[in-house]
Order: sequence, then structure tokens, then C-alpha cells
Amino acid sequence: ELPENWTDTRETLLEGMLFTLKYMGMTLVEQPKGEELSAAAVKRIVATAKASGKKLQKVTLKVSPRGIVLNDSGTNELIENVSIYRISYCTADKIHDKVFAYIAQNQLNENLECHAFLCTKRKM
Repeated sequence: ELPENWTDTRETLLEGMLFTLKYMGMTLVEQPKGEELSAAAVKRIVATAKASGKKLQKVTLKVSPRGIVLNDSGTNELIENVSIYRISYCTADKIHDKVFAYIAQNQLNENLECHAFLCTKRKM
């Protein structure tokens, strides 16, 4: 939802917004979009992340009209640069209210991947 004075924030919209999140993981999906499909994918990712017992990787996620750029928070190393044209779906999970996920097509093998992230707050 854009605020009334959104023209003041236009630069931010074009340049992109940064979010500091924890990367939970990725799973392959059959379809490019769908609420039930993404919910099932997030459920698998959350279960796998919990079962591994490892600490989640801290990342910065930059969202802009060009797409999503993912960097490691500690090293600032580029993890992934996803073109807006490869992203088919984004969602805030209903059950896991601090989880954000997106579905994108892998550039190399064209697989559909659902990537999930843990936010510090539900509002984020």
C-alpha cells in the first residue's frame, strides 16, 4: 500500500528497499503460483530448516522494480540476483506469520524454486 505522499518515496521505490532477514531455504515447486502451493512449500522449508538444527544465514534482500538482490549480511557477498521477469509469485505465509516467500524460475535449469525468509517482525 502506497502512502499519500508516495511521490516523495518514488526514489526509494526505484532504487529499492533493503530488508535484513534470515534465509530459511529453498524447495522446488510444480507451478509458478498459488496460495496452497506456496503454503505447502513454506511448510517443507520450515520443517527442513528446523530438522537441520543449523543457524539460519543472515541476508539482506533488496527489492526494486528490477527484481530481488540477495546478499550475505556478514560478507556482503552476492548470493542471487533475480530478475523481476523470473519472479512469478510472492507471499507472506498465513500460518508462519513471520515468513516471506517468493517463487522464481532458476536461470540455469528453468526449475521453479520457492525461497523462504524469516522476518524479525510480522509487519516486515
